[in-house]
Amino acid sequence: MSKAKPVLGSRAKQPYSEQQLGLTELKPSFRVDLRPHKDKAYEKFIRVNTVKDWSQLTWDRVGKPYEVRSMSEARKKWEREHAKPMDAKTSWQYFNKAFHEWFDKDMPAEISGAQAAFLRSLASFKPSEISAALGDVARHHLWNYVHRIQDGVWDPRGKRSLFEGLNVERPRILFLGAAEGYEAMQLAALYPGAEVVLVDYDEYCKTVRHGEFPDSYPFLGSSKETGGTKVYYKPDFNIEYVVDDIRNLTFGKSFDIVLSVGLLEHFPDAYKPEAVDWHRKFLKDGGYAIFTTPRNQWKSRLFYVIMADIMNHTYRELMTVEQMGLYIYENGFNIIRHGFIKAHNAVIAQAR
Repeated sequence: MSKAKPVLGSRAKQPYSEQQLGLTELKPSFRVDLRPHKDKAYEKFIRVNTVKDWSQLTWDRVGKPYEVRSMSEARKKWEREHAKPMDAKTSWQYFNKAFHEWFDKDMPAEISGAQAAFLRSLASFKPSEISAALGDVARHHLWNYVHRIQDGVWDPRGKRSLFEGLNVERPRILFLGAAEGYEAMQLAALYPGAEVVLVDYDEYCKTVRHGEFPDSYPFLGSSKETGGTKVYYKPDFNIEYVVDDIRNLTFGKSFDIVLSVGLLEHFPDAYKPEAVDWHRKFLKDGGYAIFTTPRNQWKSRLFYVIMADIMNHTYRELMTVEQMGLYIYENGFNIIRHGFIKAHNAVIAQAR
């Protein structure tokens, strides 16, 4: 692992610069990664354009997505207390709070604490306490590996590989279901001068998930002045955060890029056409719709079992890129680029 060198004159909240390209280092809660994505060691994680003709693809050939059925204990408790299924907005609010807590954890310290608690539980000779403590150890080790070691949640190199090469300049970017807004910030780094609008109907996403996203986290992008590489931070971007239901938005076709990350898989098939159409509704003629969803792979399935109490408050599917792309193609888009990286599928499309 590379070690950061002090940069003279740098501010404490923006500790990295172009002098440290190629750097990667582990922070207590996340990985900093300023390495290029175009190298052989990383390219093994990237697969693009596996489908030659989307009009020839059928559901018989690709099958249907895998539905994650294990639900969090918090959702089960809410439904027992209210004697009805948890509604979509409440489930999203529960998920955001449970998920965000893990981004804030000092993982080495948390793992040490969880392991110590497990050893103490052995002295109780109570199977329920031992099982709970062991589950906590497993969750901490898994999150540390997935997010901090492998960087599979943010995956900046993978996102750059999927987002680069769009024919836009100073784009207007709309992020639907934005949460902390990570992918829109990565796009804004790649396309300098972007105007970003983040939309989520949970106020917590604006004030906490985005509001507390670390100002010290560096995004690798492009310099409009030099044509070379530049390091950006959250305060560098022009961002507006709108708290509202997507169905209430009145922007019209005014965006060059409309983006969603982990949105489509939360809708059963009957509602997917509406979710896809939200992207078309706000897109300029010739603009780009970008969709990502978690991949259907054994590692993802295991993740959602072990992390059920943190992740599984909502309806959720795991897809292949072919399944995701077919939903998008059948609902009025041409697929411009498609592929997958460590944990995510991605499709870039334009409206027909």
